[in-house]
Amino acid sequence: MERIEAELFTDGGSDAVVRLPGRRFPGVLIQGDSLHILRSDVAELVKACEQGDLTDARESAGVLLASLDTLLNRYSAALEAHDMPAPY
Repeated sequence: MERIEAELFTDGGSDAVVRLPGRRFPGVLIQGDSLHILRSDVAELVKACEQGDLTDARESAGVLLASLDTLLNRYSAALEAHDMPAPY
């Protein structure tokens, strides 16, 4: 394990926006449990698609999209608060 200093753009939380040394833009640090939840949401979507269940697939996709939108909004707000342009 290597110890480094990183810049924290938000509170620590389970989805902190941080910039690692040598990177121009920050990233989102997702805790393991949150990552597992995102993966489970994708798995539900895949299963619904495989079963041809468009209602469940649409619902699962909506949950996944909402989760990703929350992360992206937090990231965008952190960049804006620090007068940084978005990398996209």
